Amino acid sequence: MSEQLETVKGHLLDLGLTITGENEADDLVVVDDEDNGIKQLVIDCEPPIVILEQLIGDVPPEPGDLFTRLLQMNNTLVHGAFALDETGRRIFYRDTLQLANLDLNELEGSIRALSLALAENGAELLAYWKK
Repeated sequence: MSEQLETVKGHLLDLGLTITGENEADDLVVVDDEDNGIKQLVIDCEPPIVILEQLIGDVPPEPGDLFTRLLQMNNTLVHGAFALDETGRRIFYRDTLQLANLDLNELEGSIRALSLALAENGAELLAYWKK
């Protein structure tokens, strides 16, 4: 396990998050904080950055104005952004932080920003899958 991953794991445990998965070879962990809407958040140490990625869902068959709304939502996010994967078929929330000087407050701010983004936009996003 890399020193960076150890540091990140320590911060996650200090924040009270549940580590539900780990891949030491790829320097990544998966965490849950279901009270705050976070489920299977992947935190990947890829020097010089750490990547936080939360699956929102597959692109619905009839996305309508979903992509426009995601870009508009991005304008209000404190950290990170909604993004599509390489295939254009899955929507993620994604944030990146510098790994070399990552501290507890910075990681907490990024995770709390994800929670806030889900709280503020979750109902609207879910509506796209209920159509």
